[in-house]
Amino acid sequence: MSMIKVEHLRKEYPNVIPLKDVNCEINKGDVISIIGPSGTGKSTFLRCLNQLEKPTSGTVTFDGEVITDPKCKMEKVRQKMGMVFQSFNLFANLTIIENVTNAPIKLLGKSKEEAYKEGMELLKRVGLAEKANNFPDELSGGQKQRVAIARAIAMKPDMILFDEPTSALDPTMVGEVLQVIRALAKDGMTMMIVTHEMKFARDVSTRIFYMDEGGIYEEGTPEEIFGSPKKEKTRIFIKRLKQLPFTIESADFDYISYISQLETFGKDNALSDKTVRALHLLFEEVVKQELSSRENTFPINVVTEYSEADGSTSFEVTYGGEDFDPIKNGNDISAAIVKNASSGYEHTYQDGLNKFKSILRSSE
Repeated sequence: MSMIKVEHLRKEYPNVIPLKDVNCEINKGDVISIIGPSGTGKSTFLRCLNQLEKPTSGTVTFDGEVITDPKCKMEKVRQKMGMVFQSFNLFANLTIIENVTNAPIKLLGKSKEEAYKEGMELLKRVGLAEKANNFPDELSGGQKQRVAIARAIAMKPDMILFDEPTSALDPTMVGEVLQVIRALAKDGMTMMIVTHEMKFARDVSTRIFYMDEGGIYEEGTPEEIFGSPKKEKTRIFIKRLKQLPFTIESADFDYISYISQLETFGKDNALSDKTVRALHLLFEEVVKQELSSRENTFPINVVTEYSEADGSTSFEVTYGGEDFDPIKNGNDISAAIVKNASSGYEHTYQDGLNKFKSILRSSE
């Protein structure tokens, strides 16, 4: 049985609809990383799960109880569904140990002695026992977030929601927080984590939700999402792709416009002069020399693509006409130039459509 079931969840604001139709199930022991561009409803989705944001429509069922029902007592639900915020939300007037023990004493009815003993164990677990009597403003951002995690665990929740737990931290402090979350994952804690840390998401998660277009655009295992995403937007996001598309309708196309756009694309993405020259040559030899003079090739669609993730650059051309491979069937000199500029290339032909792709040699 699933721990959480979300059906047709929708959230509307006056000027935007971040969640249009979200459907999913979360099982006990799942570690789900929620990734995607800014503004795609990731944090809103998390906050709708524990009703910090009231959904416009749809249902959320948690441990068999429909928690979107107005009659549901959410204070009881939140004891079982912990949450860690990006801004820590510690009580500035309480010591660290008091921050950790406050809710177990007030909400779970634990004695101060029991809560203190368990709280110190949790602070040891997150490496902060020596800071027990300090106040939050005496801690670094990474330490505050570790306290926030200890505070959430102190309630012995069935699951924890993490809303971008490292986004407010200095890069040097990110690792210490992720290390604590990794330990929780190893212990079998059910977690949902909104994060921009892609390597962490890949390493720690059992499932990945990629959010876009008002819902879960694609989901799968880390291997599926990071290794072979099925949908284009996921692929572009994962590889942090930058693209320069250009469509040619006739042999009299605006060549100067393309070269100008290519130079701008190179500057915007800090491509080396060698890479830009290679792209220029590929366009010259494949498109201008070989394809634009042939019959029935138009429209010719050219896409230059640069990946911030691995620094690779590719040049892809899609065109009509008969089966024509610029390397095998084209001019020998043009073919030699293309081979010299490429670390690899491929041509496919299907249903009257040619596709030629070149992966450029590293500029290093």
